[in-house]
Amino acid sequence: MNTFVPEILLPQGIKIGHADNSVTGCTAIICEGGAVAGADVRGGAPGTRETDLLHNDKAMEKINAVVLSGGSAYGLEASCGVMHYLRERGEGFKIGEKVVPIVCGAVLYDLNGPDYNYPDIAMGRAAAESATDKNVLFGKVGAGTGATVGKIRGLEFADCGGIGAATVGTLDLFVTAVVAVNALGDVADDKSGKIVAGARDNGGGFLDTVGCILGGNFKRLMYGNTTIGCIITNAALSKVQANKLAAIGHNGLARTIRPVHTDHDGDTLFAVSKGDAKCEFSMLQVIATEAVSRAVISAVTFKKA
Repeated sequence: MNTFVPEILLPQGIKIGHADNSVTGCTAIICEGGAVAGADVRGGAPGTRETDLLHNDKAMEKINAVVLSGGSAYGLEASCGVMHYLRERGEGFKIGEKVVPIVCGAVLYDLNGPDYNYPDIAMGRAAAESATDKNVLFGKVGAGTGATVGKIRGLEFADCGGIGAATVGTLDLFVTAVVAVNALGDVADDKSGKIVAGARDNGGGFLDTVGCILGGNFKRLMYGNTTIGCIITNAALSKVQANKLAAIGHNGLARTIRPVHTDHDGDTLFAVSKGDAKCEFSMLQVIATEAVSRAVISAVTFKKA
């Protein structure tokens, strides 16, 4: 089975949709009526769209969608399909008689076949059209379709990645993380430290990428990678807080992906706030870190559940 339906919560007005062609795909997170958002880019090789607009010194306060996509930089095209979908519905920044949907995005590298196979405008639109807030599928779908992890020895010895999700909190206050895991490094359970997906040795066991690097037993880090995701909360946040939440969410990646944020990864997290729940912000940061960690683990272990 290549997909699963996690028990997640979404704020009213947030919907998630996927589209793929079994090789690559994209995931659209639609924010009906707009949502406060922030972003934090940590990897050395990112491919992003409209992240500058989310900086605290920039004027735009709300966005209309986040698009996570395969296809490397080519996959940024999928965001245009989501823009067309939103424009037809009048969703976006109003300028006179025109409307400009604010669609942020990030891509991962999954151009592993002989052809340039990437999410295009049509696929982006399909993802937006399929967006729902009920029984959302995850796994080898959408942006996680072509994802792999543990690539220090190349794709032949890599493990499956995917897109996962997890909610931490209560009905009144929660954080839901959606993460497409396509890391160079291994994925380890942050509680036990045990590797659950990653590079394989000749016998089929886990090689331990960090151990190889520390021991100097490698030629070079290789292959395209990148983990991208979105932290979604019903807590009422300012733009400054949304950016802080995106930043702290990378702690969840660091707890589970080893190594993470390398020069061969473009790790990027968005944070979206849509709701009016109140809480102490430091508490929300802890919740978000846990949600990201659980989402990463779910992205690579759903087949083994």
